[in-house]
Amino acid sequence: MAVIKICDAEARHLEPVSRIEAECFSLPWTKEQLLANFPDERHIFIVAEDEKGSVLGYVGLMYVLDEGYIANVAVTASARRQGIGDRLIDELEKRARAHELAFMTLEVREGNAPAIALYAKHGFEPVGLRRNYYEQPRENALLMTKYL
Repeated sequence: MAVIKICDAEARHLEPVSRIEAECFSLPWTKEQLLANFPDERHIFIVAEDEKGSVLGYVGLMYVLDEGYIANVAVTASARRQGIGDRLIDELEKRARAHELAFMTLEVREGNAPAIALYAKHGFEPVGLRRNYYEQPRENALLMTKYL
């Protein structure tokens, strides 16, 4: 199994993160939007790198007081089903707990069964539905939360 390193996103990660964002989402965030979510006093943004330093995936979270809002979770298609999403979510939870957050929450496309299964595996539970939340294609978002 390949060696995977989880680390804080840095400026050098912006290009590969942007490419993965475009690969994974029909309405990808701009580089400026991504950069605004890189680590600072209210954001956790971590990447998974292989032994060559190539970015395989990432996850970002914004926190306000004791509330954590997961923005995007993405793993490049060629690296899926290798436990990278698991590693990213585990590390994010570890950091959320270190910040004494009460919960982490996210939206996921209602039809994205693999992502829903991943989040459920990590203790996220459905708590609501946002009708017509996504575009291209229009789809409901399942709101999932994990209480810490």
